[in-house]
Amino acid sequence: MILIYTCILGVFLLWTIINSLFMPRLKGTGDENGLVSILVPLRDEERNVSELVQSLKKLTYQNIEVLLLDDHSTDQTLDLLFRYTKNDQRFTIIQGKDLPEGWTGKVYACHQLSERAKGDYLLFHDADLRLSPSAIQAALSLMKKRKASMLTGFPAFPVSLFLEKLLVPLQHFVVHFHLPIGPANGTTLPSFTAAHGAFIMVHQEAYKQVGGHASIQETLLDDIDLAKAFKKKGRKVLLANITNMVTCYMYQTNREVWEGFTKNLFPGLGRSRFLIMMLFIFYGLFYVGPLVLLPIGLYTFMTDSLQLTLFIPYLLIVLQKLWIDGRTNQKMTLAFLMPLSAIAFMTLLIHSMRTGLKQKGYVWKGRTYS
Repeated sequence: MILIYTCILGVFLLWTIINSLFMPRLKGTGDENGLVSILVPLRDEERNVSELVQSLKKLTYQNIEVLLLDDHSTDQTLDLLFRYTKNDQRFTIIQGKDLPEGWTGKVYACHQLSERAKGDYLLFHDADLRLSPSAIQAALSLMKKRKASMLTGFPAFPVSLFLEKLLVPLQHFVVHFHLPIGPANGTTLPSFTAAHGAFIMVHQEAYKQVGGHASIQETLLDDIDLAKAFKKKGRKVLLANITNMVTCYMYQTNREVWEGFTKNLFPGLGRSRFLIMMLFIFYGLFYVGPLVLLPIGLYTFMTDSLQLTLFIPYLLIVLQKLWIDGRTNQKMTLAFLMPLSAIAFMTLLIHSMRTGLKQKGYVWKGRTYS
C-alpha cells in the first residue's frame, strides 16, 4: 500500500512539472502600439495609495491613461489619491456611484471604469498590485504573440502573516496542479479556466463584444466569470506566469486572509457540497497523510531500516510545492509547511461551505454578499 501511495504522489509531482511548462512567462519589451487604460477600483485602500501611484508613475510604457475610482471609501483614500496624483495629467480620479441592486461592489466599480476608458487595451488592476516598469510592454507583447483577447495571471505574493504563508501560495499550487494548463491556454472551453482579478488585461473590442462586467454583475468571482464570458464568445484567454513582473500584497491581517478565502472557496466550487467533500478527503489523504507517516517512520526506523520509505511521501509533496514556489517567486522554505497548508485549506473549505449554506452572506470590504 505504501508503494502505491508513494507512486501516486510521484505521478502528482511529474504531472505538476509537465503542466507548468504550458504557462508562458512575461518577458521582453515589445513596441508601444495602442493606448492602454489602467483601471483601478479602490475601497478603503489608504494604506496602498502611495505605493500604488508611485508604481504606476514608474511605468516605462508612455501611451497610458490611469483611471482611479474611489468606491465610497470611509477612510482617506480619496484625499490621498488627489494628493499623490496632483499635476500628473495621466491620472483621472473618479468618484463611484451608489451600488445598484443586483451588482457586487468590485464588478460595478470595474464597469464604471470601463465606461470612462479610452484605451485600445484595458488593464484591470487591483490597488494592492505593484508592477515592474516594463510590465505593460511585456503583457501586450505576449497577448499579441499568442493572439489572446485576455491575459491574466497570478502575481507573486510576498507573505509575512501566519495564515498568509499557509494559504496565499496555495493559489499557485491549485492552478499548477489542478488546472490542465495546456487546454486552458489552447482552447476556448470555459471548463478549463483560471484567472486572477488583480491583473486582467483585455482588448477593449473583445471586452465590449462579451458584454464586459455588465454580463457578470452579480458574481463574487468576477475574474473567473469574466474569463469564461470571453471563452463562451470564442475569444482566447491566456493564463501567464506574471510573477517576475507583478507583485500583489493581498492582506494586512490574518482576519482578512480568512475572510478573503472564505468568500471565494464555496462559490468558486459552484456551491457544490460534493466537490467540497471530495477536496477535503483528497487533501487529507495525500497532503496531510505524509505528515502522519513521518512520526511512524521515525519511531520504527531504529528497528526496521525499511521504514525509511515512510519519509518518501513527505519528500514528494515538499518537492511538488518546491517546484511551484520556485517558478512563482515564493519563499522556498514554505514548501516544508505543505501539510499545514493542507490542513488550513481543509478547514476553510468546511467554513466557507457552512457560511454559504447558512445564507448569512460573505462579508468583504464592509459589504455583505449572499
